Formats: sequence, C-alpha cells, structure tokens
Amino acid sequence: MDIRSELQILSNWPEAPEPLLSVVCLAYNQVNYIGRTLDSFLEQVTDFRFEVLVNDDASTDGTAEVIADYAARYPHIIKPIFHKENQYSKGLSHGLPVFRKARGRYIAYCEGDDFWTDPRKLQIQVDFLERNPDYVITYHDAYTFNEDGVLKPQQLTGKFRRDASRLELQQARPISTLTTCFRNVLTEMPAELLTTRMVDLCWWSLLGAYGKGKFLGEIRPAAYRVHKGGIFSMQADRVQQQMTLHTYYCLARYYQRIGDRALNEYFLVQVCRLSMASIPLPRKIEAFLLLVGNHGMNLLKRLNPIQAR
Repeated sequence: MDIRSELQILSNWPEAPEPLLSVVCLAYNQVNYIGRTLDSFLEQVTDFRFEVLVNDDASTDGTAEVIADYAARYPHIIKPIFHKENQYSKGLSHGLPVFRKARGRYIAYCEGDDFWTDPRKLQIQVDFLERNPDYVITYHDAYTFNEDGVLKPQQLTGKFRRDASRLELQQARPISTLTTCFRNVLTEMPAELLTTRMVDLCWWSLLGAYGKGKFLGEIRPAAYRVHKGGIFSMQADRVQQQMTLHTYYCLARYYQRIGDRALNEYFLVQVCRLSMASIPLPRKIEAFLLLVGNHGMNLLKRLNPIQAR
C-alpha cells in the first residue's frame, strides 16, 4: 500500500500545538520489519494529531538508518530516539524514559517487528477513552504469524475477549500488548519493578489503579510477528516461565510495600503456582509435605527414607 504523504496526513488534523496521542515504538535490530511497522502507523486515519516516538536501542543492522529515513520524510510525525549503547543489556527494559517524552494524553504501543492492520484503530480507541473517563486502557485482538504464515489466529480467547475490571488489570491479566491504547498517567516505574523483563504485565497492573479496561472487538487484529530475533516470543518455554515468575515476585514486593495485602498475597500465590508447575511430581510432593510441617516430614521419611535424610 502506498503511504499517504505527510501533507495528506496533516490535512485531517486540527490546528493544535500538542498531539492528542503518542505512539511508542521500541526497536532493535529489526531492519527487515521496521518499515512495515512505521507504515502501519502512517496508515492511521484520525481527526486528531499524533506523534510517533521510535526508540532505537543501538541497532547494528541498519534499523537506525531506516528510522532516520522515515523521520526525514515525516518530520512532523516521526520522532526518533537513538541510543549509542544498548539499554536492554543494562537491564533498562522498562522503556520509561521513552514514555516520559510522550506528549499525548494517550499512548499506543507497538514494537518494531509488529504492525497494525486496521487504519481506524487509533480513532476508535481514542473516541472510546474520550467518552468513558472510568476506563484507563483499551485493547483488541492480534494474530501470531511467522514467515510461513499464521500460527495463531487469536491471541485472546475465552474470558480474555471481554472488558477487564480494575482488579483484573491490577492482577496483570493477559492483554495483547501491541493492541493497547491507554491514558498517559504512569510517570514512574516503582523500584521493585525495574528488573523485570515483562514490563507489559507491570503496566497493566499499575494502570488498574486508574480505571478499567475495554476490549474493542470491532478493531481488526494486529499482527504479532514471531522470529529468531524476538526478545520474548522465541525464548524457550522454561525461560518464559522464569521471566513471568520473576515479574509476579516483583509485583508481590511492590504491593507489599504500598500496603495492599490482597494483591501481595495474590501474586505470591502466582509465584507458588508457577514454581510448582516447573518442578517434577516427586519434588512437588516433597514441597507439599514440607509445607504441612513435622507431620509431613514424618510421612516423607516413611515414603522415601533415603531422600528425606
């Protein structure tokens, strides 16, 4: 599809000094994909101004050059941020410095290897948030694909294809990250969450303090790309599980500090659940018996006297 000229895009927008929405795009070594991602932003048809903040994390494959080319062609829309040193390798994966630069009342998020398929996406999401102040985030579905075709036609299934209460957001319920549009209300990342690599779960949990979540099924699914360079999608199942477990532990510590006992206990239970799921059955039985105390230890000795020494 030919991308509209910048003049055509701007012709739909009102005279306003600041954008109503900021698109945040984190990119690293995605030279083969970043162009399609940026095109999908420029294909958006809106009656409000938006900006695109593209954060290149010291790419070495030509991604930065592609971003620079788009910024030169669309200077009023594409706002590049180039790093000389890789921030992810330093553990700075939360991307909060980029979000601090967002001038919009709303933020939409999409990484540099994914893309949107519905040109009405942003308009629909912003219109809903403008009309419904009790909602803090909107989201829709996405499909998963690779170079061979579609792997999973829906990322969200069952009970996740509906709205989310404040509590469900705080409990970090699954949301297709590349489909989100939310209010620009998060200014700081709590210290407990700075080491997690699954920042999106932390965002949803923190946003839950500000309102509910809306599932918008009328928006066409976005495209989530699986490839060898994917930071999360290509990790082994065990590594993904460990990353999720660590994130739940960090959230438990955060809610303990702020005095929310219910959420602290919820995430501790999730840590226990994932921990138990990752060990073989004999170890699960041993762990359970240890938890129930001396009676459990005596039973463990009778069942396996050598291992219980």
